Amino acid sequence: MMHLVGKTNIDFIGVRKYAFIISGILTTLGLISLAFITFGQANMSIEFSGGTLIQGSFANIITINEIRSVLGGEGFSDATIQRIITQNNAAPPQFMIRVKTASSGSQTEQTMAAQLTSALDRALPGNKFTLDSVKEIGPTVGKELQAQARWAVAIALLGILIYIWIRFDFRFAVGATAATFHDVFAVLGFMFIMQREISLMVVTAILTLAGYSVTDTVVVFDRIRENLKLFRKKGDFVATVNGSINEVLSRTLITALTTFVSVLVILFLCGPVVRDFAMALAFGILIGTYSSIFVASPILVEWEARSPKRFK
Repeated sequence: MMHLVGKTNIDFIGVRKYAFIISGILTTLGLISLAFITFGQANMSIEFSGGTLIQGSFANIITINEIRSVLGGEGFSDATIQRIITQNNAAPPQFMIRVKTASSGSQTEQTMAAQLTSALDRALPGNKFTLDSVKEIGPTVGKELQAQARWAVAIALLGILIYIWIRFDFRFAVGATAATFHDVFAVLGFMFIMQREISLMVVTAILTLAGYSVTDTVVVFDRIRENLKLFRKKGDFVATVNGSINEVLSRTLITALTTFVSVLVILFLCGPVVRDFAMALAFGILIGTYSSIFVASPILVEWEARSPKRFK
């Protein structure tokens, strides 16, 4: 088996108080970010904030990157562009363009459509854009999607709690869920501070991170449980937990490194469409690796210190 680091004897549990301070700061930043998001003070995507949905076609072949470049130069840098696939390949290329609007109403959406069409025609004189339809995405829809996103994260955390409770023990379940909760809010705070757009792609990254984080934590917990069975009569609980983390450290680092490198490739090579997704996931992998060592296991140790229990 490949080892990234040799045999270690690092006192991870010994620095748990400092780790708790760092984690407390990260979680607090995440909660503050959530408050700003809830009250619409963050950089929200059109799905959450509302805006104008414009559908149309070009006379000649054009790529999404070309359209994005043109719109960015005309003041529509936040536009989301999607190609509409049709069965007739000979038909003019159709696109769906979504842009944020400062206010709602029929006049606003028509004005926005006229401005966008004018910008495209001005920048692409040889490739006329024909407007097919304009639709307003109201703030009510955005609020509903925000609520659904929050429910999705809450259900994921509840599922993690139940899964770890069944597989291990309630104390393990609380530690794993707290670590995942910490990771979710740390990523949310990071994206907010970096002024990145909070979109459905970011929510997808957070849900993906929750799965990654709990998997990483399960590996550590599995080794802790095995060692507790071996040393339950004579072993010191803190030493057993610390030793277990050191035993799986190489595996944890290899998993984190390989996944992190893969996400970096997406971040730098796959364009702006998935950039926020990759950025959130890349930071989340680092935080998830940290939390499986410095959050989940120390919570288990603190609980045992206050309410000792002989694990089976």
